[in-house]
Amino acid sequence: MPQPPYRKPAHGRRRESTPAQARPPVPGKGWDNVASWYDKLVGDNGSDYHQHVILPAAVRLLQLQPSERVLDMCCGQGVLAPLVTTAGAEYVGVDASPKLIESARERIKHPKARFLISDVTKPAKWADGSFDAAACLMAVHDVENLEPMFLNLADSLSPGGRALLIFMHPCFRIPRQSHWGWDEERKIQYRRLDRYGQPMAIPIQTHPGLASTLHTQFYHRPLAGYLNELGAVGLGVVGCEELYSHRRSQAGPKSRGEHRAAEEFPLFLALLAVKPAESFVEIGDEV
Repeated sequence: MPQPPYRKPAHGRRRESTPAQARPPVPGKGWDNVASWYDKLVGDNGSDYHQHVILPAAVRLLQLQPSERVLDMCCGQGVLAPLVTTAGAEYVGVDASPKLIESARERIKHPKARFLISDVTKPAKWADGSFDAAACLMAVHDVENLEPMFLNLADSLSPGGRALLIFMHPCFRIPRQSHWGWDEERKIQYRRLDRYGQPMAIPIQTHPGLASTLHTQFYHRPLAGYLNELGAVGLGVVGCEELYSHRRSQAGPKSRGEHRAAEEFPLFLALLAVKPAESFVEIGDEV
């Protein structure tokens, strides 16, 4: 079915109109200084959640085809790469951390996979409109400024290309601001939110319980922030899945309520967006 002409939203932005301004590095905010910790956490095949929830959803939603080109933004050590190459597609992973890229190159040695050291928020040669699909798994909430990242995402895709984002569910999973509670009278586990509507930068300690100063930054945004930023660069959301934990608690007096809560409150959110096959048409222009 032919797609209607894309009408750029009133708040749409072009790269040349709002160039990203370089900022001095802030200690503790980069990923290179926590690369060893993250590498051990994710491992060769991804964390427990990668293996049972995130990666299966990525494969299902991307529907990769042989000969396609796939971009993995903020790829880390490249846990998505084997799934892409197994599908017969070409994989390009980009990440700003030289240490994580080094780890990816050591782990993934496949003729159809390559890794680039690149900040996804800066203008890049790989954002050239040559990719059939792009993914960003569990990383958009690690990026302070989504606008330049999403501009690169849109620019990297060919017309009709698709983009998949999977990240912590912004409505239910906010570090330090969302919590589990137990209603003893009703025997149910509930989710409590202390904040949601305002963007927040939340420091995450890499080694809880230890005397460590290393941390990463988690950037919370309400759901509308993601949708509006995608629309502003010309990407239209065509699919959404809420992903639930596969884990279940051990048998006990609260297990029934805990199991029900695990089935009711999603852990991750997946957004599938598409770059229109038609060229931009400004509102008011003749069609």
